Amino acid sequence: MKIIISNTSKEPIYEQIIKQIKELVLKGELQEGDSLPSIRQLAKDLQISVITTKRAYEELEKDGFIVSVVGKGSFIASQNKELLKERRLKIIEEKLIEIIEESKIIDLSKDELIEMVLILYGDDVI
Repeated sequence: MKIIISNTSKEPIYEQIIKQIKELVLKGELQEGDSLPSIRQLAKDLQISVITTKRAYEELEKDGFIVSVVGKGSFIASQNKELLKERRLKIIEEKLIEIIEESKIIDLSKDELIEMVLILYGDDVI
């Protein structure tokens, strides 16, 4: 498991850890039952505080992504892929609403917005 921490990011380190572990689960790179490094080992590997890694693991456990077994460690929990996808879709929808509102403020037409999305997505304009 490779986690990359950015010290220049505005996102707190524990949130960077959470986000990357969740992405690895969603991509299938981490499967149910896979073990995670211990809190101390991850802190050592990333050269960060044990408190930071502990907080990340606690949040991941609260969100149902991992389970912790006393004396054995932390493991990837079984996941409902459809539920995870639905959560991600909700996040995308919220961001799209924000983008649409911003577009309206500067009088960007729907066609211009769609063209921007297609270009950024990598598809040719229709």
